[in-house]
Amino acid sequence: MPTVLKKLDAGQYQLKDQVVAINRVTKVVKGGKNLSFAALVVVGDPSAAVVGYGSGKAKEVPQAIRKGIESAKKNLMRINLTQTTIPHLVLGRYGSGRVLLKPAPQGTGVIAGGAVRAVMTSAGIQNVLTKSIGTTNPHNVIKATFDALKRLKNKEDVASLRGKAVEEL
Repeated sequence: MPTVLKKLDAGQYQLKDQVVAINRVTKVVKGGKNLSFAALVVVGDPSAAVVGYGSGKAKEVPQAIRKGIESAKKNLMRINLTQTTIPHLVLGRYGSGRVLLKPAPQGTGVIAGGAVRAVMTSAGIQNVLTKSIGTTNPHNVIKATFDALKRLKNKEDVASLRGKAVEEL
């Protein structure tokens, strides 16, 4: 039962970008080596609980980052939050990457490493415990984190699926 996500307009948010990884890529050709850069970028508006990721490739680093930001703005998604944390425990998967997100009480902060931390801070999640299991490849870790965030449900959705009122849960 995947929900259909409507496209969010990047212009109406105060998006902040964060570069997660920059990779130098060489392509061996007849004349030698062609050097280029690949950038993995996360953008988000913490106040609106909106976040997206993208990657860009170019001959220079700033151009790759710019392309990554443009790509990230095209696939923004809104996240279900309860105050400053996530509503429930969730496991996201992508490839061999697994990311466990666990709600935390007020004052805990973001306990996450590298790529997952970038997504959590960009999304405006202030208190969360995370564990990255399996691969350490930032691309797969970010995709697993987004899978986990897509799986988050709020109380109203769960109540309507069960045919009950929110107070009954």
